[in-house]
Amino acid sequence: MSVLVINSGSSSIKYQLVEPATGEAIAVGLVERIGEETGKYEHTYQGETTELVEPIADHGTGLRKVLELFSTYGPDLSQSDIKAVGHRVVQGGKYFDKATIIDDTVQNLIKDLCPLAPLHNPANLKGIEVARQLLDVPHVAVFDTAFFQALPPESATYALARDVAHKYEIRRYGAHGTSHKFVSEKVADLLGTTQLKQIVMHLGNGASVSAVVNGHAVDTSMGLTPLEGLVMGTRTGDIDPAVTFHLARVANMSIDEIDTLFNKQSGMKGLTGENDMRAVWKLADAGDKNAAEALDVYIHRLVHYVGAYAAIMGGLDVLTFTAGVGENDHLVRQRVVERLANFGLKLDLAENAIRSKSPRTISTPDSTVRVMVVPTNEELAIAQQAMELLS
Repeated sequence: MSVLVINSGSSSIKYQLVEPATGEAIAVGLVERIGEETGKYEHTYQGETTELVEPIADHGTGLRKVLELFSTYGPDLSQSDIKAVGHRVVQGGKYFDKATIIDDTVQNLIKDLCPLAPLHNPANLKGIEVARQLLDVPHVAVFDTAFFQALPPESATYALARDVAHKYEIRRYGAHGTSHKFVSEKVADLLGTTQLKQIVMHLGNGASVSAVVNGHAVDTSMGLTPLEGLVMGTRTGDIDPAVTFHLARVANMSIDEIDTLFNKQSGMKGLTGENDMRAVWKLADAGDKNAAEALDVYIHRLVHYVGAYAAIMGGLDVLTFTAGVGENDHLVRQRVVERLANFGLKLDLAENAIRSKSPRTISTPDSTVRVMVVPTNEELAIAQQAMELLS
């Protein structure tokens, strides 16, 4: 039995055919540059990658071609015993706290939530609309916000006028919840107990951190949108809201211009010109002062959240790094743990330097907090939640 997992972006579609029971990714692919002059397909099955370069008018064109790629290069979807299509949806608002079978009502609610995630939900919705037309199996939405739906009010509530917050559904929704849930549950499985106070750091181009007590999220860094929180590849993270007013009044910038500045032109890219951490480290190693300062800012924000969340939880048992930067950048992990040395955290430098796709502990046996690297797998998590729901 398999699940086709679709992550539809504004100009791309990522997909995987997943076997939920074993975790195997049977086939993976990517559709890029949708709507541009030249698009690209990449489909991988049994170690063989097929690439096609041609215009891709829209998401419908892209998904129809994906089905052709399965038929031509394998595996044949009609023979793959597909039980469901799982869709990543960023914003579930107040409506969805778990995976949900998509019908017209659910699809319309996802559409209604587009103002809360204007960069993500419209793209997710395009993938859902087209896939429901092309694939006659149950479709399941798995929401990034679901894991954080039950945050304590003290964490979820902004100190905004209640009538305004209620009318416009303003609260901390969080994001990357599928990853935070998957990783925190994996840690509990590996350690043989759910009675843990955990901090999970999902560090990629988008980045977030969560506090998880006994399997339940109690805080997270992203807020109404994925803009709040950590310094990211192109996003500011935490910033004084008055910067918006200041730029509007002094720089005469429009709301859309400020939105673009905060979401696409800031973060590490705004500080260094690069949003890839590997490139930032190269600049810093070459003596670039802006890059060195940007790394200090990045690490400072991470340490800030570890301290805050440890205080909120009344302690800390496990600190876990995941996602692209968290799993692969040993220097980021090293600098974070070194900054926490006064609290008894100790890093095994040899273990930390290992590049591996396997979960592992990178702290020393006498560290006061276990430090781990646990690869995330959001596609597998979506496939598993889809199958759990259907069963």
